[in-house]
Amino acid sequence: MNRDPASTQQAALPSNRRGLFWGWWIVLGAVVGQFVAMGAGGSILGVFLRPMTAELDWTAAQYTAGASAAFVVGGLAGFLVGPLVDRYGARPLMLAGACVYTIAFLAMSRVDALWQFILLSMLAGGVGFSLVGSLVVNVTLSKWFVVRRGWAIALGSSGVSLAGLIMPVTMTSVVDSMGWRSGFVVLAIVIFAIVAPVALMMRRRPEDHGLLPDGTYGGAQAGSGGSERAFEAQRRDAANSYTRGEALRTPAIWLLILAYGLHTMAIMSVLVHAIPFMTDTGFTRTEAALVIALNGGANLSSKVFWGYFLQRVHVRYLSAISLSTCAAGVVLMLVSAHTGSLGLMFFAFFCWGFGFGGTVPLSEFIWAKYFGRVHIGAVRGVSVPFTIVFQAMGPVIGGIYFDATGAYGGVFAGFVAAHLVGALAVLASREPPPKLVPIAG
Repeated sequence: MNRDPASTQQAALPSNRRGLFWGWWIVLGAVVGQFVAMGAGGSILGVFLRPMTAELDWTAAQYTAGASAAFVVGGLAGFLVGPLVDRYGARPLMLAGACVYTIAFLAMSRVDALWQFILLSMLAGGVGFSLVGSLVVNVTLSKWFVVRRGWAIALGSSGVSLAGLIMPVTMTSVVDSMGWRSGFVVLAIVIFAIVAPVALMMRRRPEDHGLLPDGTYGGAQAGSGGSERAFEAQRRDAANSYTRGEALRTPAIWLLILAYGLHTMAIMSVLVHAIPFMTDTGFTRTEAALVIALNGGANLSSKVFWGYFLQRVHVRYLSAISLSTCAAGVVLMLVSAHTGSLGLMFFAFFCWGFGFGGTVPLSEFIWAKYFGRVHIGAVRGVSVPFTIVFQAMGPVIGGIYFDATGAYGGVFAGFVAAHLVGALAVLASREPPPKLVPIAG
């Protein structure tokens, strides 16, 4: 008899049917995974930029080549990782990712050549990110939740916000007091210490443990209107799930790839260049780190907003609002840089962070809503390489522009345009038609 390869690896859940639904522990795992993925990448790239380029005599473009190379590797890895999440679940992937991150950052503390930095960036920010980050944990959340998916993904994505709130200030302090080499050692230790234990509690899907999504159980729903509606939503989701090949034949997937490709290109570019952008304007590194931390706070506070309205407003409209809010934030950054107003810069990053906070919950929700949860790992995996191309281009373009002009104004204006075009693309997308009508019973 053929057996599901994941079913032999998943231990029985320690909670009983009247206890806490295990899916909420998966949400906690998603918080940690996304905290590490963002905290070890975009949130702190600007912290290391000036210390490393000054000591090693690199240009800004050379430094950002490491991040861009990592994005490319992450995109290629995502194409393979997505189906692995469907098949084996998040636990073995996250454990492997914790080891990759630790080894890469320990080695990065010893680099003295650009090729070494780029290679290790590809290992940490490409392979490690793909095994720990949003693709793995959000695919898992989409399998554990249907009715409460909006809240689950919004709560899980708070890890991105916490990374933006905590990591820039913390790592700026570490790097400024201990040096950038010690900073990478600290990163390696912290990542392994928090990811490895959390990975052990991750599970592939509720059906492996006799559960259904959202905490419902077989035989316990009769007579409950809410439960009957939940079952019907779960049946529709399963019956109308698209395979990878089917999804690729819809216009929706290409519009979403364009929308979130441009959006994340601008997001990652601003994150990488935010601290040098502000220090070149005349703000101190400490002020710049506090501004980035405020962005993280706005990002975190927005989760309640996006989670609440995901249950009430179509995700397509919310996504367009999120992307447009980011565009408004970058416009205010440019105005603040021109006027030298620190207060306006705080407000600019608050707006940008609030819109940024919708990126993960809204994008993951719209993928699951359009294409269902059964094959969501494979569908999301095929979109990642295309999206990553945009992400890889952005920081390098920003670095090249700065090296050529000595300023960031023009390229930041380009990031405004990227956010707005992304908003138009997601508005143009439409949910694919249902494949079939689910059988009642």
